[in-house]
Amino acid sequence: MHPFYFAVWGPGKIVFKLYFRWEVYGVEHIPLQGGGLIVSNHASFLDPVLLGTSLPRDIHYLARKSLFRNKLFDYILRSVNAVPVDRDGNGMAGLKAILERLQKGCVVNLFPEGTRTPDGNLQKARSGVGLAVIKSKVPVIPTRIFGSFESYGKNSSFPKPKKIIIKYGPPINFDALREEAKTCPKERLKEIYQEIADQIMDKIASLSPQRDADSH
Repeated sequence: MHPFYFAVWGPGKIVFKLYFRWEVYGVEHIPLQGGGLIVSNHASFLDPVLLGTSLPRDIHYLARKSLFRNKLFDYILRSVNAVPVDRDGNGMAGLKAILERLQKGCVVNLFPEGTRTPDGNLQKARSGVGLAVIKSKVPVIPTRIFGSFESYGKNSSFPKPKKIIIKYGPPINFDALREEAKTCPKERLKEIYQEIADQIMDKIASLSPQRDADSH
């Protein structure tokens, strides 16, 4: 970890435990080495920090390029593994950044919904996450964050001390669709991207806030 990332990671775990009474389940599904995609629901600005501090290894994020204009913010964001992308422009730049990090053996966090939920409910996933899955060969770990909307949703001015639970699920197997995507027509390929995105959201929706019987 970058020293600044570690400086946030350590105290963050303590703060979240005391303030949010957080619980984290399924960490054993995250690879300790090699690349991985953490695909999570998105309900709050807290979500990236919650995910980043809940794991024993650092993870990488995408952030709007405009946030890096300030030199101080640029240093902080890069120190916590944020990758600058033009979300309103060329989407391929974001995909390239994701794949580069995955090829280096990094774990990358993506929010399939694309933006924070306005009402706390899960939204439909965008097909871009399906493209990222097809272009990579890493494990895809469905993840659900409970309570972050109630704590710090879109209409909140300051995080409330609501209980937060993070649940990591078993990796989703996309081998068959990855194989089909190698030779299928372009129209079918677009369908595969959305099919993967929909499967991811279904898995996220199926996760419960309780510890699984076989979890460590």
